[in-house]
Amino acid sequence: MDGGEGVDDPLSRAAAEAADAADPLAGFRERFVADAAGVLYLDGNSLGRLPVATRARLAAAADEWGDRLVGGWPEWIDAPERTGDALAPLIGAEPGEVLVCDSTTVNLFKLVGAVAGEGALVTDRGNFPTDRHVLEGIAAQRGVELRQFDGEPDAATLPCGPGDVVVLSHVGYRTGAVADLPALQAAATERGATLIWDLSHSAGAIPVGLRAAGAELAVGCTYKYLNGGPGAPGYLYVARERQATLRSPIWGWFGQRDQFAMERGYDPDPSIRRFLAGTPPILGLAAVEEGVRLTAEAGIAALHAKAVALTERMIALHDAWLAPLGFALATPRDPARRGSHVALAHPEAWPLTRALIERAGVVPDFRGPDVIRLGVAPLYTGHADVWDALDRLRAIAARGEHRAYDAKPGRVT
Repeated sequence: MDGGEGVDDPLSRAAAEAADAADPLAGFRERFVADAAGVLYLDGNSLGRLPVATRARLAAAADEWGDRLVGGWPEWIDAPERTGDALAPLIGAEPGEVLVCDSTTVNLFKLVGAVAGEGALVTDRGNFPTDRHVLEGIAAQRGVELRQFDGEPDAATLPCGPGDVVVLSHVGYRTGAVADLPALQAAATERGATLIWDLSHSAGAIPVGLRAAGAELAVGCTYKYLNGGPGAPGYLYVARERQATLRSPIWGWFGQRDQFAMERGYDPDPSIRRFLAGTPPILGLAAVEEGVRLTAEAGIAALHAKAVALTERMIALHDAWLAPLGFALATPRDPARRGSHVALAHPEAWPLTRALIERAGVVPDFRGPDVIRLGVAPLYTGHADVWDALDRLRAIAARGEHRAYDAKPGRVT
């Protein structure tokens, strides 16, 4: 469609190209494996791209496995802590407070199990399914109340009290709304509740500031904005002050003090290591380490600034092009309340998503019942990518091409 009137028109492709030319992070794009020509990848908040360096790192790790066999363990054994220390500054934590291990689901089970008593387990109905399901399972096992509330988390109305355990996402997976982490943390603490944060959609894209906000517990994944790869290990954060007083419900030999003294009963390590369980995935940790290194090199402040600029452009194009075609913005307009993705609501979101992928070479994802989710990964997404993707979406919607697709979503969305 029409590219606009030139660089002075903020909605023009020329203006998007000018923004890319001035982008201080533009050079990072070449450090990722690119899609086929013409494909626009806006699903980085489901699975980030493959860093070029990760290919070499994994090949080297495989060679090391082949050459050293079990002799590699003296160096491999501390990989969960080493990778956690590299990740810690990206979420506002300190060395010795983060472990990269297991999955987000397993790590959340560990932390909830470590702090839950007879109080209620609390979360919002819009929280990511695995968070809700973990709480459902623990509530059923222990016979305690599962308290779910509607709407976005709000400090003034957070329904918790003494002994309750609250699980909240820093960035909502569906809408991209950013929770007020400091205010919610303060509210939960004041009411005597324990708050666990899920950072899966914020780490690597926006500032988090765990310790500055007084947060003590958090989990997250590494395969989104941290580019750790499909099925990459998750991570957990436990503030240093809480480590010796909490015990993981999963007792494994990697969490044992002096783990090779195998004749003894379980005695958890006094450090963050007590939240380890089984043997860590060394190849997966190597990939995470490369993704974290790239993110740290770019810097969270610069990544966040670019995420704001990219999502601002996307929202402006939505208002001009897509709103007249029946789309509605499902993401906060205030940049301070918006993560690094934009949710576009439409009654025919699923067939529009399929048409975007199969006819227009744009890869978003669908979040039911009616959202097309467009994730911008500041390390490699450009302003022209955003312009082209929304231009292709408006063309499909205007011509009704999506109506050739089944309206029933598939298994993987």
